[in-house]
Amino acid sequence: MSALMCWKRPGDTGAAPTPSLFPLCRRQYVIRALTGFSTRHPWKVIALWSVVGMLLAVVAGALGARATQPQSADFLPRGYDSAAALRIAEESFGVTSDAGTVTVLVARPDGKPLTGPDRERAGAVAREVGSRRVPMPDPADTPTASDDQIPFLVVDHSQTPEVGAAMTAPDGTFELIPVRLVGNTADPGMHGLYRAFRAQTEAAFAEAGLRTGFTGGLADTVDTLDAEETTRIVTGLLMTGLIVLVHVLVFRSALAAFVPLLAVVIVSGAATGAVVAGSLLTGISLDASTPGLIGVVLIGIGVDYFLFLLFRFRELLRERPDAPARAVAAEVGARVGTAVTSAALTIVAAFATLGTATFGQFRVLGPSVAVSVLVMLLAALTLMPALLAVTGRRMFWPSRALKHPPRTGLAGRTGGLVARRPLTALLAGTALLGALAAGLAGIRMDFGQGGTPPGTRAAATAAEIARALPAGVSDPASVYVTAPDGRRITAGDLGGLPAALARIPGVGKVGAPVPAPRGDAVRVDLYPTAGSQTREARDLVSGPVRAAVRAHTPPGLEAHVGGTAAVLADVSTAVDKDLRTVFPVAAGLISLILLVLLRSLLAPVVLMLSVGLCFAATLGAATLVFQHGLGEPGVDFTLPLVLFLFVVAIGTDYNILIGDRVREEMERPGPARAAVARAVRHTAPAIATAGVVLAASFGSLAAGSAPSTRQIGFATGLGILLSAFVLSIVLVPAAAALLGRHLWWPVRPGRRRTEPPAPGPAPTPPHRPERLPAGL
Repeated sequence: MSALMCWKRPGDTGAAPTPSLFPLCRRQYVIRALTGFSTRHPWKVIALWSVVGMLLAVVAGALGARATQPQSADFLPRGYDSAAALRIAEESFGVTSDAGTVTVLVARPDGKPLTGPDRERAGAVAREVGSRRVPMPDPADTPTASDDQIPFLVVDHSQTPEVGAAMTAPDGTFELIPVRLVGNTADPGMHGLYRAFRAQTEAAFAEAGLRTGFTGGLADTVDTLDAEETTRIVTGLLMTGLIVLVHVLVFRSALAAFVPLLAVVIVSGAATGAVVAGSLLTGISLDASTPGLIGVVLIGIGVDYFLFLLFRFRELLRERPDAPARAVAAEVGARVGTAVTSAALTIVAAFATLGTATFGQFRVLGPSVAVSVLVMLLAALTLMPALLAVTGRRMFWPSRALKHPPRTGLAGRTGGLVARRPLTALLAGTALLGALAAGLAGIRMDFGQGGTPPGTRAAATAAEIARALPAGVSDPASVYVTAPDGRRITAGDLGGLPAALARIPGVGKVGAPVPAPRGDAVRVDLYPTAGSQTREARDLVSGPVRAAVRAHTPPGLEAHVGGTAAVLADVSTAVDKDLRTVFPVAAGLISLILLVLLRSLLAPVVLMLSVGLCFAATLGAATLVFQHGLGEPGVDFTLPLVLFLFVVAIGTDYNILIGDRVREEMERPGPARAAVARAVRHTAPAIATAGVVLAASFGSLAAGSAPSTRQIGFATGLGILLSAFVLSIVLVPAAAALLGRHLWWPVRPGRRRTEPPAPGPAPTPPHRPERLPAGL
């Protein structure tokens, strides 16, 4: 309706647009200008997008690792205890956050305890390893390197490893040697360097008659990537094949299957490159998972937008068999562009609320996704209409669908059923979502970050260590003690603190105090009996360990607890605080956007209640499957926020599309329920197809080995399917059928059209170009 009112002129029948609608008119004017230019000069637009997209994709591949920061502690606010410990570790002990840790296990090939000569040979080899420079291999020989890496942009990570003091197992069967390699652990160049270091170290100890194993930090990362390489390739091929298959089945066309996917891949590369470039220019580091998440999001959303255009393009070509294809493409781009713009801005607004988060990982994710979606929106208003203008009716070749009227099909039958029995449909959909939401009972958050897949070399080495030493030996918690006035302190100044730490249940061993090289700090390492990423370790460091530190730190000194377990405990606190802030802010902002877009007080309430129920159902289903069904410690701590933003934002997108079409149909004379049936018949195929494609895009994440990635992939895929098939095709149309035109109060559509016309001849309207009604 907004589009209809914006197109009215003072001389037209009916009132001119009110001043409150002028912003909507200006928005539609901008959209029409963009799509009009793109369809008049399609080849220029396509060429520009192709060149810019490929250049930015190369930037993303070559410089993406430099823009990322894999350490969660660097995203914590400075006021947290573990963040303060990290600053001391960096300033006093030279432990930088970009260091990749490796634990090297040295043992006899026969499994017997190490003898004195064995330990002497191991010490000599360790000293040799610590003095030998490891050259970084050619990036082309690195399996995980990006194909688009530019040689002169690749950072040379060649270096001499920093080897620490060895620790002998209680049974004497092996020694553990800590090694530090400096560099971003997300960089493929560092992965190649680690492989070279591993081969060099294995050969050196083998010459001494000893076997080796590698685990921890960088070793886990590389082994995980190697183990998942085949899975990633197969999953990518399957997702691409599914998208192509869905398009072929829906449109019966080769071009309609491949052109959208090719365009979206180009735009996705451009958007990722824009985010990476922005990160490097501003100095704001991205989380290591952000570029990959952007790619998944944009492929799904971009294909969705292209689908909306294709469905309306085919509909208009059927209605206007003699119209020039470019004119139809321009009209479709303008009309669908209005709905797509509203949908995209809803996602942007939802992710913009992450700017209020205190946890830096969330605060960086929000602008990254928002910028990416804006790039995809620009492509939807320019590149996609240009491709429609160039291909024209050939887009649907060899299908003959343009020559035949559309059949009623399943969408028509579904729309008729929902319109005839809206209360039954509403109750059935609500019961389904309510049953899934019941899974929220007993939900727990898991702050572990996955681990190495079983069967890898790193996992086997970790298991061997765990049989003889505390589980936290390869990743200890550390207490850093300093003097506020900066004076020198020694181990003797710690008093009874080390002994108090050793008495804590759950602490397997306490290392000897280690003074900093400058003498301005002392570090005490704790080796918990539980792994550093478990709930037990987090509860240990956040409770008894920090309580003992507060109680036994000598007067005049300060102490902070650091390490992975401490960082995850503080992340848990930060995330809990952010969820209480982000959820209401995002819900309020989306509601305000819906209020402005729909110009109704009741419709936004209906839409937000439906997406809220869908969010609860999706999170409940994930809890049922992973926590209660598979016995995992809980759902990943990022899952509620990711689900809230994606399910609520994308569910609102689909609701905007169906709601806009319902309102358009209600502009026509006749019963409201008939209008709902027509709206579902026309819009359900586009929403259902888009939902399947987007769910498949997110669902591909479920093939990963990390529990957090699997949970996010499963839950977002399910949430999108529920949003498409339950919310937008059943619940919202059923509510619209029950409420009728009252849903749009106070501006109810179609009321003036139901009045009988006044007698007498109708005036001849002035000639003007035909306009399409608003909506998809």
